[in-house]
Amino acid sequence: MEKILRIDMGAEGGPAAKVEPMGDYAGLGGRAMTSAVVAKEVPPLCHPLGAENKLIISPGLLAGSAAAISGRISVGCKSPLTGGIKEANSGGQGGQVMARLGYAAIILEGKPADDTLYKVVINKDGVTVSADNSLKGLGNYALIDKVKGEYGEKVACVSIGPAGEMKLSAASVAFTDMEQRPTRHAGRGGVGAVMGSKQVKLIVLDDDGMGMRKPADPEAFKAANKAFAEGLRKHAVTGTGLPTYGTNVLTNVLNEAGALPTHNFKTGRFDGAEKIGGEALAELENSRGGEGSATHGCHRGCVIRCSGTYYDKDGNFVTKQPEYETVWAHGGNCGIDDLDVIAALDRMDDDYGVDTIEMGATIGVAMEAGLAKFGDAEAAIRMVKEVGQGTPLGRILGCGAAVTGQVFGVERVPVVKRQAMPAYDPRGVQGVAVTYATTPMGADHTAGYAVTANILGVGGNVDPLKPEGQVELSRNLQIATAAIDATGFCLFIAFAILDQPETFQAMLDLIGAFTGSPLTGDDVTALGKSILDNERDFNARAGFTAKDDRLPEYFKTEALPPHNVTFQVTDEDLDQVFNW
Repeated sequence: MEKILRIDMGAEGGPAAKVEPMGDYAGLGGRAMTSAVVAKEVPPLCHPLGAENKLIISPGLLAGSAAAISGRISVGCKSPLTGGIKEANSGGQGGQVMARLGYAAIILEGKPADDTLYKVVINKDGVTVSADNSLKGLGNYALIDKVKGEYGEKVACVSIGPAGEMKLSAASVAFTDMEQRPTRHAGRGGVGAVMGSKQVKLIVLDDDGMGMRKPADPEAFKAANKAFAEGLRKHAVTGTGLPTYGTNVLTNVLNEAGALPTHNFKTGRFDGAEKIGGEALAELENSRGGEGSATHGCHRGCVIRCSGTYYDKDGNFVTKQPEYETVWAHGGNCGIDDLDVIAALDRMDDDYGVDTIEMGATIGVAMEAGLAKFGDAEAAIRMVKEVGQGTPLGRILGCGAAVTGQVFGVERVPVVKRQAMPAYDPRGVQGVAVTYATTPMGADHTAGYAVTANILGVGGNVDPLKPEGQVELSRNLQIATAAIDATGFCLFIAFAILDQPETFQAMLDLIGAFTGSPLTGDDVTALGKSILDNERDFNARAGFTAKDDRLPEYFKTEALPPHNVTFQVTDEDLDQVFNW
């Protein structure tokens, strides 16, 4: 990955693409790349949907190589949801293919003067940007079917659905999976709206004729890769739990812990959890059968294979195995305990191109506002359809939980920096709450996944219901996560590298052998800190202060059943998270 592709969508005479050397961004990938470009090139006070904002798509440092589980990709911009910096992470084939084409980043900048919609095609021969208004209004599934007919079934695609075209703040960017289905999404923060503002509907990535990226030290790379993969396979979470039950294994775990947000974060237990948990989902998928039913990878090279494929009772493909966050968002949070309904909602979210977390949280707020009763599955389906149709209500819902709460006068809106909280109640998992409050990204569990030590006993044990130790836990995880997001590794490697020193060392050896520069744990820490410094600097210049690093007040005053606890970490302690 020795070059950057810039596409000026507002160039005189029409969009113009140019390839340039890495320059100041040499050695960066993934989140390190996206956040560096946003921090350096995007005016912090610009309108997120204006010409000055930029959308950066960047594979991780090891993408396109034989390194295990290294195909994650980052999408960055100024967020139309939070108003701050954003990195949204996705699986799928896009990262691997883009890296093999040699691009460390695609940067979309400027804005067309009219409403023409464009597609970008990138292959070994170069880049073409062409107008294609026939794509307007297509859902992601119909769009990719059209791509197959024109470009075949071996290309990878990056696309937006109708929500992105409408520039709704919950809009996602879709990446196709190994079966060329648009099931993998950079979901958070409205990155799809920014792609829509650039009027780019589709990017086709074709690596035909391009080889695998080669490591600097092939023998050392091969040995480290083998040790790293073996470490992942022997850990109980990455080797057994996730491959067997998927990410949804967490539904019953969090429900038992009393931290599964239910009915818009009113209680920590959902009576219908067993009907929609990972065990029930795996049993249903196995009974229905079909290729890749209960165990499946989101991209080639994944050794954890925590995903699956969801078929209906007649054997028809519906969607990828709904992730834990999706099962919670459209399930317990809305009082729905039917996996077929949740899968249908997941399919619609992917097709329209919206973040499942934001949509589920938004429907929960709408239900609290009285638009429907908790548990009303038909109403939930109807609401998501309205988003796809772009009705007035749909546009409100498609702009997220904060907007919906504001429009309908709801006080209990579970957001930080206007981004919806994921599937861990901040009172029941207080380490994650610190991450929600302080990450530059808005409420985001992946930014510092304290569930490890708070709930699963991975990397130590920190009582989830007490404030002690939570700041240090979140700080260390935020640093490590930022660095992992730069490599292209899946965040789930954290379970094994936290518990197994030899697997952590294998990861360091793997990166060092690939780049040709030996790596230490201190180097990883320094990389993570530098990324967070870039992100926090951008947010400060955009007007964010310590007051934005806070949870909604009701989490401090409203006790969560069944443990009847409130969020207890003080504001003073929250302000110490980034004290390096």
